[in-house]
Amino acid sequence: MTILLYQTDSYLKRFSAQVVSTLPECHAVILNRTAFYPGGGGQVPDEGFLETADSKYKVKRAKFIPEGIMHIIEERETLPASGSHVNGNIDWPRRYQAMRTHTAMHILCGVIFRDYGALVTGGNMQPLQGRMDFEFESMTSNLVSEIELAINAEVNNEREVRTRILPREEAFQIPDLIRTKINLLPDHIKEVRTVELVGLDLQADGGTHVKNTKEVGLIHISDYKSKGKINKRIYIELEPNP
Repeated sequence: MTILLYQTDSYLKRFSAQVVSTLPECHAVILNRTAFYPGGGGQVPDEGFLETADSKYKVKRAKFIPEGIMHIIEERETLPASGSHVNGNIDWPRRYQAMRTHTAMHILCGVIFRDYGALVTGGNMQPLQGRMDFEFESMTSNLVSEIELAINAEVNNEREVRTRILPREEAFQIPDLIRTKINLLPDHIKEVRTVELVGLDLQADGGTHVKNTKEVGLIHISDYKSKGKINKRIYIELEPNP
């Protein structure tokens, strides 16, 4: 399996690694270690470059497969050879926007769970924008305004964001660790990574996040709509620079 460097350091922009196998049918390589996030939990996969002493390869996306993290290379480029050493470079501006957005989604989820007890029924995000669905019977403009004030108050509270990797049995002793309506963690996962917005939110999560809620910047609720009798959707947007 690929060592997942992003799980312990979301700010790692560059890293060295070795190609352990090539996948010509996917035009991809698997590395022994990587800082590329492969997507999941609504967060987009990373893009960037792999470099050898004499070549540079565009990584279109990273993707998780049972053998490790697959780095899909642009088709016009020859794959680096198995066993070769590469330096990885994350598309950092895009990644950092995704990190800010992911943390903003946790702020939204944490505030709504704390203040209204509503569970998440779905969600997705792109850098600087996202949407999340909640178990609300009704939603009004006044309620949305209250939520927007509350989530931006948590940005201004400058809450530290901490990550931990715990044995599954220990992690599931934490109350309300799973905030989604359905537990999406497969039984074969023996270690659980948690993300805590200290004093606000603690969830199982495998994505990348900023170190402090102040890095998120202003969160604007751009729209909301009903997606069912007890399913309401909230859309958020962030400023390009916090």
